Amino acid sequence: MPTRVHLCGDVVRLEPMGLEHVDDLLAAAQEDRSSYGYTLVPAHPDTMRAYVEHALAEERRGVALPFVTRLASSGRVVGSTRFLDIECWTGPSGRLGGPEQDTPSVVEIGSTWLAPSAQRTAVNTEAKLLMLGHAFDVWGVERVTFKTDARNERSRAAIVRLGAQPEGIRRAHMLAADGGIRDSAYYSLLRAEWPDVRIALQTWLGAGR
Repeated sequence: MPTRVHLCGDVVRLEPMGLEHVDDLLAAAQEDRSSYGYTLVPAHPDTMRAYVEHALAEERRGVALPFVTRLASSGRVVGSTRFLDIECWTGPSGRLGGPEQDTPSVVEIGSTWLAPSAQRTAVNTEAKLLMLGHAFDVWGVERVTFKTDARNERSRAAIVRLGAQPEGIRRAHMLAADGGIRDSAYYSLLRAEWPDVRIALQTWLGAGR
């Protein structure tokens, strides 16, 4: 199981998710729900608690590392995100990926949602910069995957702006947040691509400030 970690920037702090965050996450989720058509964001205390419990169960299995997203300025929780689909590869000559035996070889960044007041701000950009930096620079992963509902044009555009490359559409992939059958659009960022992407994200954040 990957070690829990706090990722801190100028705008946002990502801290390990726990049951103590249920109320704060619920408050963030209830701001305005009009932007959550394609995203699973619980709206009630019991479903938010179940959401957190499921994320923690996935962490115990070693396949996810969930965070709450907190504003650095005020300390207010404005959403959540996580590493998921964590895989550790071992080839004929040993461990592939990062230098440590307990670090991932590949990961996905996903299950991300933000309260409307934090959308279209530097929050998501800096959070992704922190997570990508941890994945590539600390864990030494080979690839970071992103996926989203193929209908979610806003999410797909945001992933492309991060510098991830499109891989295609996985048809009838899973149940959608609205109850239908979801096609998922896949994107990835490779270790060799990360240095240029890091500079672009840092430049973007600097210009925004």
